[in-house]
Amino acid sequence: MPEPTPEQEPQSTARRILTSLRRPGRRQLVVGVVLAIVSFGVVTQIRAAGADDTYAGYREQDLVDVLSGLAGASRRARSEISRLEDTRDQLVSDQDAEKAALEQATKEGDTLSILAGQVPVTGPGIRITIKEVTGRVSVETMVDMIQGLRNAGAEAIQVNGTVRLIAQSSFTATDAGLLVDGQQLSAPYVVDVIGDASSLTGAMSILDGPRVALQSDGADVQIEQLASLDIEAVRQPVEPEFAQPDDAQ
Repeated sequence: MPEPTPEQEPQSTARRILTSLRRPGRRQLVVGVVLAIVSFGVVTQIRAAGADDTYAGYREQDLVDVLSGLAGASRRARSEISRLEDTRDQLVSDQDAEKAALEQATKEGDTLSILAGQVPVTGPGIRITIKEVTGRVSVETMVDMIQGLRNAGAEAIQVNGTVRLIAQSSFTATDAGLLVDGQQLSAPYVVDVIGDASSLTGAMSILDGPRVALQSDGADVQIEQLASLDIEAVRQPVEPEFAQPDDAQ
């Protein structure tokens, strides 16, 4: 091959440089990326140094003291946050406990009012109709029936729509029928009972139970299960009696 002339050699060198720039090799790419990263880091450090020189004049010990103070403040802040969170949790717990206690007290108060016969009651239950056919219903039979209903879960009991039975209720036989808590009642006796209808019916119908005893007294007994029953007879609260002081002589 003919050797290139001096005029052709500069042109060949320039052409190779242009070709390298247009199509860089792997080594050239790596070198370019490294230079770019180094340039970016230098520029960032220069900007940071120019933007914040608050602690530029501090001695090393001063910087240590500043960092220690910041760490202490951070610990105190975290401790205060923890204390406030504990206080918040305690307040929430106290409020929940107070609410639960109030709800429980209200529930117990309602239950006591029902047991004392001082409020009307509505709920499922049974209606027992007792008709005297061949004989009169005895006090013992009625008391046993009421006790059996209570043992079966009766929540409220009413007789003939006028007498609300409670634990202290009394029955007395009279010529006209039964004297219940001072009120004269006569047959047929209609006993309304609120509670679980199946349990109450079972208590009335067990072997040698109240139903059999009433029939033995000569009565006809009908039991009706009701999805909703109203007991409206109530008893007035008994006012406590206070002893009157003796008059001064």
